[in-house]
This record gives sequence, C-alpha cells and structure tokens, in this order.
Amino acid sequence: MSASFKTFSKTIQVKTPSRTSSVDITKEVEKILSESGIKDGIITVFIPHTTCGVMINENWDPTVQKDIHETLSRIIPHRGNYSHTEGNADAHIKTAVVGSSVSLPIENGNLPWGTWQGIFLVEFDGPRTRKVIVKIIGI
Repeated sequence: MSASFKTFSKTIQVKTPSRTSSVDITKEVEKILSESGIKDGIITVFIPHTTCGVMINENWDPTVQKDIHETLSRIIPHRGNYSHTEGNADAHIKTAVVGSSVSLPIENGNLPWGTWQGIFLVEFDGPRTRKVIVKIIGI
C-alpha cells in the first residue's frame, strides 16, 4: 500500500528590529510543522524578499549571529562602490550569499536538529515586516 502525500503551507510575518539582525524563527516553524500533522517529509522555509534571507546556524550563543553580521559587513560594506543606487546594494549581495530558502527533513514529526541549531530570518535592510512562507510536503 502506498502512502498519500499531503501538503501544508502557512505564511507568517516577522518584524525585524534594526537594519541588520537575525531573528530566531525556530519555534514558529516547529509550531507550523506541528499544525500540519505531517510526520515524514520535507519542510521548506522561503523568504520572498531580495534584501532578507534565511539560514540555519547556532541559536544558543547570540555572539555567533553578531560575528556573522560583522563579518558580512566587513566583506560587503554598506557604503561600497556599487552601481545600484538605492542605498541597499549591500543588502542584496548579502542576501545572495546567505540565500532565500532552507529545506529540512522531517522525521517522526520533528526536525532532526543538530546541537544548538535553529532557523534565522536574516535582515539586511530593516527594520521591516517580512513574510516567511513555510511549505511542508510529506505523509
């Protein structure tokens, strides 16, 4: 007997506090997974913005996020010699480096995190209210 795949999708809003920041959205994503009832499959978190991304990284020590932002800002400065003249070219480049989606496996209704891992919405052009689209496919 073959299993029938289900899909579940939800969009949430996240307010970012400053021009650059990381907002831990792990609990919200886990809540959406729980609501879906899907026990085995794939979950994708997508950010439909060009100056804001998403990443999986350490969520225990906040200095990790600080180091990530400081390093990206050193490599890709806010005021660089950019052709894009809206004042946020660095945010577009940082988002291209970080990425706009992550996908994770679902095992027994849970996300199989490594030690200290979490999902972060990574803001590079805030503060703003951002959309996060979570799509789950599985059984």
